Amino acid sequence: MIFWELFMTFFVIGMFTIGGGYAMLSLIQTQVVTEHAWLTEGAFTDIVAISQMTPGPIGINCATYVGYDVIAATGAPEFVCILGSATATFAVVLPSFLIVLTLCKLYTKFCNNAIFVNVMSWLKPAVVGLIGAAAVILITPDNFPDWKSWVLFAIAFAASLIWKVNPILMIIIGGTAGLFIYN
Repeated sequence: MIFWELFMTFFVIGMFTIGGGYAMLSLIQTQVVTEHAWLTEGAFTDIVAISQMTPGPIGINCATYVGYDVIAATGAPEFVCILGSATATFAVVLPSFLIVLTLCKLYTKFCNNAIFVNVMSWLKPAVVGLIGAAAVILITPDNFPDWKSWVLFAIAFAASLIWKVNPILMIIIGGTAGLFIYN
């Protein structure tokens, strides 16, 4: 039953998210934290942070981690948790795949249609709004970083901008510094 709920939740998120992974974050947060209470705000924020550091689209990475954590919370063995990851990932990708496949078939037919062009132009502000909603969620008082995080951010920003430090090296150094500071 949990696999079906996981599939349907992420299928709907994938179906109604326009604008990519960052736009998807607010919908994922609403579903997994507020609606289903599968995760806490803190756990969701941690998943977002890990998803940003992991190669690939953030929305898909987030779905993968959420799928794993939701099934792991039931006490299932590791293999079953991996199936939870696969279920959430497949569900969030499937609508986009089907939509793009359909649009590829129909694009040449409608690319010069005024209604099609207008609809596409209306979607741009909606995407900006969804990305902005994700940013607001991540800086709410429950998720707002403490001063130590701001210091780490400032150092990482300066190292990247001024000294052009390799991003992978920055992630390793930042993770190591975080382990020492927060433990």
